[in-house]
Amino acid sequence: MMQVHFLFGLSMTNSILRKALIGAFSLSVACHVFAADNPQDPVQLDPSLKIGKLANGMTYYIKKNGKPEKHVELRLVVKAGSILEDDDQQGLAHFNEHMAFDGSKHFEKHELISYLESIGVKFGADLNAYTSFDETVYILPIPTDKKENLETGFQVLEDWAQGDALTDDGIDAERPIVLEEARMGKGAGERISRQLMPEIFNGSQYANRLPIGKEELLKTFKHDVLRRFYHDWYRPDLMAVVVVGDIEPEQAEKMINAHFAQLKNPEHERPRDYVKIPGRAESKGIVVTDKEVTNNAIEIRYPIQPTPPEDTIGDYRQSLVRQLYTSMLNLRLQELTQQENPPFLMASTGIGTLVRGYEAFTSAAYLGRGGAEPAVNALIQEQEKVRQFGFSAEELERVKKDMLRNYERMYNERDKTESSSFAAECIRNFLAQEPMPGIANESRYASEFVPGITLDEVNRYAKSETPTDGNKVVAYIGSSKEGENIPTGPQLLSLVNAAEKAPVTAKDQKVVATSLMAHPPKAGSIVSEHKIDALGVTELTLSNGVKVVLKPTDFKNDDVSISAMRFGGQSLSDDKFSSRYAAAVESAMGIGDFSPTDVQKILSGKSAALQANDGLYVDHIGGSAGNNDIETMLQLLYLRMTMLRRDDALFKALVTRSQDNAKNAMAQPEAVFEDSVIGTLYNDNPRLLRMAKPEDFAQINLDHADTFFRQRFGSAKGLTFVVVGSFDQEKIKPLIATYIASLPVGDVVSDFKDLGIRPVTGVIKKDIHVGTEPKSKVEIAFTGPMTYSLEENARFYMLIEVLNLRVIDVLREKLSLIYSGGFRGQFERTPYQHYAIVANLPCAPENTDKVIAALFAEIDKIKTEGPQQADIDKVKKQWLENHKIDLRTNSYWQSILQDAYLFGTDPANVLNFEKRVNDINATQLQALAKQYFNNENYAQFVQYPESAAK
Repeated sequence: MMQVHFLFGLSMTNSILRKALIGAFSLSVACHVFAADNPQDPVQLDPSLKIGKLANGMTYYIKKNGKPEKHVELRLVVKAGSILEDDDQQGLAHFNEHMAFDGSKHFEKHELISYLESIGVKFGADLNAYTSFDETVYILPIPTDKKENLETGFQVLEDWAQGDALTDDGIDAERPIVLEEARMGKGAGERISRQLMPEIFNGSQYANRLPIGKEELLKTFKHDVLRRFYHDWYRPDLMAVVVVGDIEPEQAEKMINAHFAQLKNPEHERPRDYVKIPGRAESKGIVVTDKEVTNNAIEIRYPIQPTPPEDTIGDYRQSLVRQLYTSMLNLRLQELTQQENPPFLMASTGIGTLVRGYEAFTSAAYLGRGGAEPAVNALIQEQEKVRQFGFSAEELERVKKDMLRNYERMYNERDKTESSSFAAECIRNFLAQEPMPGIANESRYASEFVPGITLDEVNRYAKSETPTDGNKVVAYIGSSKEGENIPTGPQLLSLVNAAEKAPVTAKDQKVVATSLMAHPPKAGSIVSEHKIDALGVTELTLSNGVKVVLKPTDFKNDDVSISAMRFGGQSLSDDKFSSRYAAAVESAMGIGDFSPTDVQKILSGKSAALQANDGLYVDHIGGSAGNNDIETMLQLLYLRMTMLRRDDALFKALVTRSQDNAKNAMAQPEAVFEDSVIGTLYNDNPRLLRMAKPEDFAQINLDHADTFFRQRFGSAKGLTFVVVGSFDQEKIKPLIATYIASLPVGDVVSDFKDLGIRPVTGVIKKDIHVGTEPKSKVEIAFTGPMTYSLEENARFYMLIEVLNLRVIDVLREKLSLIYSGGFRGQFERTPYQHYAIVANLPCAPENTDKVIAALFAEIDKIKTEGPQQADIDKVKKQWLENHKIDLRTNSYWQSILQDAYLFGTDPANVLNFEKRVNDINATQLQALAKQYFNNENYAQFVQYPESAAK
């Protein structure tokens, strides 16, 4: 897998936001007062983390972490990516990454992947790697229930470091696979990126070193050219090993020494220099168009700057100021999208990382029907308002609350954080020197600094850091189809210059309420309780007849979710457009007396969300909250079901945004293909959800949407609410009595209407010609009725996973026909019991017949010979390993319990999962293959480029 940091449009990485939302940890409930730190003091290192360096220069990171239990995350990080390629090596950093899975000193070709799959590590989903401009990272999670697994995992990392086989035959066999990956990436995004890169990188070498490389070179490079890259750059002084998980640090350190201390650096090391990006000599407007662009966009990139250090306490505090500034500015842009005629569909602004060591202030927006001018005006003028007049005290207070609540939740989850998150933090430290103070230190820093950051300080920052001049790139990325109002490059610069000079006034600040509800509703009561001890579940029956299922857990420390489902959904409405978008309409208009913007402001400092929506056959409510915000979540629930808000202007704004978003949706060849597949497979059934078109939204009737939503969610009758998470059962009961037992329970239909959506029967074959790139896709769907049971469900999905192993092993590794792809399945009970198995295989146009033949050959082999026992064992091991993890996650229990109460089955069936899996055998799967892969009943679709049309 190759990776780049920038593609086009709104793709940009904001390191400050990333750290706030992912890598930064949370504020403790500050019971202590700490003395102010000296700003020049270095940011402290997480005391639970061990960082060391071997004599050969290899760095290592070790952290003991218990989530998930009996698992360790291993990483090999190499400070070598595509930027280091010589002219004759373009694409070989990424090619080398592929070869790591193709045989090594201790693993024959295919043996590595097969072994790892046998211990429960799934190729692609678990076992993976990526290559970017400046680094290559290998990802290996290892279950540690057996000692030899961990030893083998370290052996794999050692081989990746300096033991890849890189045989002539292996290299040649991998060429078509890498070329297929490159083919999959072709399209409007890739074409636009190649035009934008030289401008974004100011002509530096980054523009010439996209990780995927050059196709012709990938076909023809000499074997030793790849080996030269591996020899030059895969060396210990450019590497780090990361070990995070359920392992003692002393054991990890011994294993690191045993496997990596003997690695050697080359005698004559090539210097590992970092590319410098020159300053821009002048501003430039550029226009890039493509008929397959789905969203027109504008992007203003201000001068590229070296990334400032974040080594000291003062640096850390300044990063918090920057984050507050960025959050407030983006909230202002978001608020503009709520207008009846918004200046853009979506916008983002702030300082983002471009590549290692460089950042730039960037403002970007997806354009609405007004085009570039209103978007540019809004982006520039909001920046100018902030620069000239600053923010208000109320704005700062709200984002401070949000920041501190985010830190608090992260801190509360300090012992429940996934090992993969810590591993990612170690990688960023090694590659970009991102500080790693750890949860306790970040809690202390936040509690010290955030309350003391003043409005005057933030506004001074805004005045100095909001760009007003400097040489910039203004890019328009748009559709080239007829009728588009496309500006020229000089016109873009003129728009920006005019917007910068236009007078602005301070933003008006609306006073909003401080709470969602002035008074709670009259409470009902809990009339009965029933415990299911085996599941740790309590069933409540409320005075209004509604049922609530409680499952308190300790999987997370600050995480609660609620859901409820009931049959009905859109099937009960004859107005398909109004019912389909009813939930979106209600959400866009707000709740109670408050607009969505008001609600967002009221919820500052709280972690609570609630949504209600209808599927075709099911009504669904879902929400989440932190421990301290459960009441807020339940208030959102109560208001959503009892106090809807009508706002014609916001409704029109939603329709406008949706139409503009959908305007070019069908420009993407993949969208046209899938829309045609669905239409053909289901006989153009008018009730089936297809790709949204602008005219769809014009058919939404506000009265009908409002009435339908009230009918479906104005009554709680027939709903069973499932609450899972880190709550105190006795404390939550009064809240349930107040906000759920008080819900209205008027008559409501609690069944669905079968809309008659059925797939075609017989053998259907259709070729679809769309797109300009030389790429194809084979999609084959097998459908039919079935009889549901938990056992049959398990066998069904086991069959699909076994087949996917064959697809990767045969179509990719042996025949080199594909890079990725496989089967997916659906085993459904609503509105009738039926199944669908769909194969999706991207490939070269000239290989479609070979792919189809190979796919059917593997299906026929399972039907005639049965699956290989080794493949069944691999899938079983993966499932059982994942199940151990699933049983310790709130989302899994939410899903299991909700499904059981919706269909009226026994929730305790989850306890028999392991037996159901172990009972599956080859004979059963062979019989299923004969039943479900009916050669007299399937639909085959093949996508070809337009140029291949006869």
